[in-house]
Amino acid sequence: MSGVWEEAKKHLAGGVDSPVRAFKAVGGEPVFMAEGRGPFLYDHRGRRYLDYCLSWGAILFGHADPQTVRAVRTQAAKGTGFGTATEYETALAREIKKAFPRMERMRFTSSGTEAVMSAIRLARGVTRRSRIVKFEGCYHGHADGLLVKAGSGLATFGAPDSDGVPSEVASLTTVLPYNDVAAVRRVLKKKDTACVIVEPVAGNMGVVPATAEFLAALREETRRGGSLLIFDEVISGYRVAYGGAAKRYGVSPDLTTLGKIIGGGLPVGAFGGSASLMKALSPTGKVYQAGTLSGNPLSMAAGLSVLSRLSEKTYATLEARTAPFLARAGEILREKNAVIQNVGSMFTVFFGVDRVRDFGDVRRADGKEYARFFHHLLRRGVYFPPSAFEACFLSLSHGAAELDRTLGVFEEYSAGWKRKSNSYRLSR
Repeated sequence: MSGVWEEAKKHLAGGVDSPVRAFKAVGGEPVFMAEGRGPFLYDHRGRRYLDYCLSWGAILFGHADPQTVRAVRTQAAKGTGFGTATEYETALAREIKKAFPRMERMRFTSSGTEAVMSAIRLARGVTRRSRIVKFEGCYHGHADGLLVKAGSGLATFGAPDSDGVPSEVASLTTVLPYNDVAAVRRVLKKKDTACVIVEPVAGNMGVVPATAEFLAALREETRRGGSLLIFDEVISGYRVAYGGAAKRYGVSPDLTTLGKIIGGGLPVGAFGGSASLMKALSPTGKVYQAGTLSGNPLSMAAGLSVLSRLSEKTYATLEARTAPFLARAGEILREKNAVIQNVGSMFTVFFGVDRVRDFGDVRRADGKEYARFFHHLLRRGVYFPPSAFEACFLSLSHGAAELDRTLGVFEEYSAGWKRKSNSYRLSR
């Protein structure tokens, strides 16, 4: 057991500050990263890894992107936090509205969890209802009412997924199967729901896209029943399109939550919607939400540096790079009974299933095979998420040489190290 891991466990709960980092899902000891540059991470021993985790999708231009670094350094020299109103918040909000015009007004937070928590509070305040609906396998942060799991049947009420969550709180959350239109229609007929929250591209049970029928039903039934529709785009926002999944699929939610990617990888979140809805927030309304570090100048500067460089052309470039890479990866890994699901530059490799539409399909995937795959990649200097049910990402710094290298590592795994060839090269 490594000394850094032993030392971490002496001071941090479980040795980590977020459970997935502990490698329990794949086995072995976590890798301690010390530096990132472009598409690469470097561990504390100096070993280099091609990174497909990218701070869970937050890094678009690569690690230590020079323009972002300059923006943060310039701002840090002026001050790291004031606890006052600044023009930096207005500047980033104005930039976000170019891609998400339905976010007429927004509020910054320090994380995606805070953004979701605040959006749900706003929905409850506006509708005067308490119940929320979420979907099995969708993760919306670790607020109490969202740590609820589903069991058998179409809906599960009040089963907390974590100790410390009171059953009284969990009982206000209804969990439905993802992509199940009939379940949505049945539950929303009761007209007692404050909001329906959904990842329009699920990224926390692996990449599972919502069907067009499902999203259309969510929009139709929430309007009919007087509930608000919240799109959790903490991962998919600025990942799957300029304008997120809402733009990609042509469905407009009432409220949108965004996260890490709008801060260039620094701590940040945001939620927003129409001016009339957001007016219900304090100080103009009676729904309270606050945060000393909300809209902090460092995150605003980093975010503006990144978002101001994005356009629809950016995503066309990223998808043109992603599509042939994943097509060839799928050919290679088919020998291992794997399927790759993606939306834009988000993707997941599932083993042992031919398609994944909901969390039931996810549970049938072969996590042990993924663990073997993960450790093969790790040994060969390719870093994937240390869980079978998370998303991978490409950045604009991943070039043909890096993608070719990754395909070669995939081929070694698929062939059981028996052959090596250049048959899957992208750069010819």
